[in-house]
Amino acid sequence: MNETSRVAIIGSGSWATAIAKMILCNASHINWFVRNAETIKFMKKHGHNPNYLSSVVFDTTHITFSNDLKKVIAESDTIIFAVPSTYLDEMLKANEVDLKGKFVVSAIKGIIPNVNLTICEYFNQVHQVPFASLGVITGPCHAEEVALERLSYLTIASKSATLANEVSLLLKSHFVRTIISEDVYGVEYAAVLKNIIAISAGICHGLGYGDNFQAVLVSNAMQEIKRFLSKTHHVESKRKTLSSAYLGDLLVTCYSQFSRNRTFGSMIGKGYTVQSAQMELNMVAEGYNAVKCICDINLKYRVNMPITQAVFRILYEKASPVTEIKHLTTKLK
Repeated sequence: MNETSRVAIIGSGSWATAIAKMILCNASHINWFVRNAETIKFMKKHGHNPNYLSSVVFDTTHITFSNDLKKVIAESDTIIFAVPSTYLDEMLKANEVDLKGKFVVSAIKGIIPNVNLTICEYFNQVHQVPFASLGVITGPCHAEEVALERLSYLTIASKSATLANEVSLLLKSHFVRTIISEDVYGVEYAAVLKNIIAISAGICHGLGYGDNFQAVLVSNAMQEIKRFLSKTHHVESKRKTLSSAYLGDLLVTCYSQFSRNRTFGSMIGKGYTVQSAQMELNMVAEGYNAVKCICDINLKYRVNMPITQAVFRILYEKASPVTEIKHLTTKLK
């Protein structure tokens, strides 16, 4: 990305903070939208996020902080969104933002509730951003490991090879390697679905199921993801579902100690209510809202998705985790 390009990060959670760290390895300056004015004040004074990844220290002379979303977007060319999907629509409508002429990049592994759109579908249909100006950052990469500079791989997907390559150059470093993909639809939905599967893995862990069963669960989950992607957007000849953006992201989200969806599911398996688990987690588990959206979408396609259906029944219909998972075990192979 050329030196005159202006890059903005929207959000102040752990993933937004990790992205800021990655980009500042390559860019001389970023504009950073942080909603809370007190957080901005703290970050300017102390050089780190008080709430997330506090070990990451920034040279704030290279950052322009603002809680004025409209201003940050107007003064930037490439906008990277890293906020929970449940808040995105309300936030953009409240601020009446104009994304015309911008490169819009989603670092959100979620889906817009009620309208059941992936993030790129949402930006295209609601904000009229052409797909040639849209990109996705995905892959098996937890913010906590970026903070520790442990080697990670990211996939940048876009219909525009130019945009994908420019974002790749922004993110790559000695601890981040990047992969380019054209499969915007596939990587977005895979990222949504793996969060749902991670909740199921957490529920099973909370119930006391061991590694042997988890391996069966995850292998069946990969087949479930492939069935959904194939039925809803068939490009099997190009889509490599065994690569890191699909299988890799599924594995790390199901097994990692840093996975909030797995942690959320584990709480449910141990007897927490949905509300109490959400409160204790104190972060958004994207899979909770996603499972309802996917089940709504699947009313049209009728893909066989027993794991997704089990999670939906446990979270939304108050089915017993013990009973529901026991029933699920009879459907896996």
